[in-house]
Amino acid sequence: MINFGKAKKPSMEGVNLLVSILVCYPEISTVNYEPEGASFHFTFAMKSIPQKEDYERVGNLLQESILTYHSLEGYEARRIEIFLEGQGHTAFFHIVRDVKSISQGEISLISSIMHENFKDILIMDASQKPDDMEFDISAHEDAIDHMIHSLNFSRFPNRLIGIREEGRVLVFNK
Repeated sequence: MINFGKAKKPSMEGVNLLVSILVCYPEISTVNYEPEGASFHFTFAMKSIPQKEDYERVGNLLQESILTYHSLEGYEARRIEIFLEGQGHTAFFHIVRDVKSISQGEISLISSIMHENFKDILIMDASQKPDDMEFDISAHEDAIDHMIHSLNFSRFPNRLIGIREEGRVLVFNK
């Protein structure tokens, strides 16, 4: 008899958090939770690679906006990493944030900045219609803040990745 060991079951609260983020923010193509680094990794997919000047301008705007947001909230952001990855004609704009200082308001701010600056090339989930889902999104936003707050007290033990695929949101245990 071969014993493959017990597969780790993902935290349902972690799964729900990633689902809620992807449901609320169709601009985000994937979100990873990394327990070892206590961080979230947000990826925005683009149909083409932005000009270097545009990427740098938006990267600086994001960094300044996040720092200002945290200054107004009265606490310090610990980890902010922003980088662009190109693959063929597609680009992936990555933002890595620490779990301790991120909030639903900041995720909303990041998504808004990305949408405003890259709306013509940003790949978004077209199946989501914000007007039809306004009430549902409000409930998800409240849940995001609650789950992030819970995460600061009890870490989810598993690495998780949430992705969009053909109008659905899928979460995998890494």
